[in-house]
Amino acid sequence: MSTLKQPSIAIAELTEASIAAWLQSNPDFFERHLGLLGSLSLPHRTGGPAISLMERQVSVLRQRNSQLERQLRELVEVARENDELTGRIHRLALALLETSGREQVITVIERELRLGFRADCAQLVLFIEDEAGPAPAPERFVRACARDDAALAPFRTFLQSATPRCGQVRDSQRNFLFGEDSVEIGSVALLPLGPGAATGFLAIGSRDAGHFHPGMGVDFLARLGELLAVALARS
Repeated sequence: MSTLKQPSIAIAELTEASIAAWLQSNPDFFERHLGLLGSLSLPHRTGGPAISLMERQVSVLRQRNSQLERQLRELVEVARENDELTGRIHRLALALLETSGREQVITVIERELRLGFRADCAQLVLFIEDEAGPAPAPERFVRACARDDAALAPFRTFLQSATPRCGQVRDSQRNFLFGEDSVEIGSVALLPLGPGAATGFLAIGSRDAGHFHPGMGVDFLARLGELLAVALARS
């Protein structure tokens, strides 16, 4: 007399998790039981009539496909933006190579930020040595001051880290950088110039509060800062 084969999982031990795990380890189960696949039905999430398991599976696959398409579009958009930014930095480098003298370098930087990078507002802060005499009066784009100037106190943490920063800035920082235009500036990118920000720093402002944000990559900003620092030192 033959004995019945015992199931691998006792009925009392069956749980939703164990069933799901078993189905995952046996993906061909429904292929071997097509009749069962067609007879199962699930309530529709929108409250409509019940749908078959196969229809639900198709629906899930469509949703996943939509998510993948959206992620792909986002990746393509990021790649396009990075390509455009690389082109802008390349054109800026070529323009800087044709300059002779610091005045021309500063003119090219301001022009490219305004036209090529479409900056709403920008301020170039250059550090001067104490023995160089008093700093010149603030200009529209360039502001020269000593590194230990009391007005730079709101930027101490940034200058000590000497790494690009993006996001919203305090009123004291915004007023120092942009003066009367500060009310319109929603977010700012700060770029140190030279090792330890020895040369100074560049601030690029945007009216869009979310344009420069802490979560964005700063690799291109760091490269831009290095390029400008070399051009200023060479001049």
